[in-house]
Amino acid sequence: MTPPTVLTIAGSDSGGGAGIQADLKVFAALGAYGTSVLTAVTAQNTRGVDAVLPLPPGTVTDQVESVLADFTVRAVKTGMLGSPAVADAVATAARAGRLPHLVVDPVLVATSGHRLGVVAAVERLLPYAQVATPNCAEAAAITGRPVTTVEEMVTAAEALAAGGPAHVVVTGGDLADGEAVDVLHGGGVTTVLRTPRVDTRHTHGTGCSFSAAIAVRLALGDPVPAAVAAAKEYVTRALAGGRDWKLGAGRGPLDHFGWSA
Repeated sequence: MTPPTVLTIAGSDSGGGAGIQADLKVFAALGAYGTSVLTAVTAQNTRGVDAVLPLPPGTVTDQVESVLADFTVRAVKTGMLGSPAVADAVATAARAGRLPHLVVDPVLVATSGHRLGVVAAVERLLPYAQVATPNCAEAAAITGRPVTTVEEMVTAAEALAAGGPAHVVVTGGDLADGEAVDVLHGGGVTTVLRTPRVDTRHTHGTGCSFSAAIAVRLALGDPVPAAVAAAKEYVTRALAGGRDWKLGAGRGPLDHFGWSA
């Protein structure tokens, strides 16, 4: 059977743990055929981001047009956009209804703390998102409010959903408690998803992997709540699988393919 095609629009991670590289691994692991549009080239590894080279908006548009002209794309996820101009290029396709089941991962800051995007770029795409997946820090940056508790995550998810996305998942893997808590809001319904926190420092690419997994499940026909739950389960397994790996000297990648299962 022909696998569904999923598109990622994001930056490249030379260390392979996040960005385009992580997205394509997730697509393959979950049974989708991955296509890609590069928005930037980064020089990075597990210890941090050393350099970022954004691509021209026209080059991003050319890639989008090339993929959409030849593939029947079932779902799309965006990651690092880098600039409002690049976001506008992507939003043009979204506005025309050409980016189905759009999942927007508003990448603003890398795990290492390096700033990779700007709020204005993310805001260009939020009105067209079926699902937006900010972490607490990104939700705080977009809403201008602190997001440090589950209650504040609920407030942020509701506020972001009022701005356009059909569904918002505020991810709270960085909250200081023993659980990994995510808050899903959509259709007027708020759901708090809780799993035990995986004790690991190897979290590089967690947000990219989560949003990519949601996109695959949407491409396979899942409704949003089921897609989010499946993605959370997948990322939890991937975190557990990679926690004892020794790849690089910093925050290592996830076990996308279940090699350590």
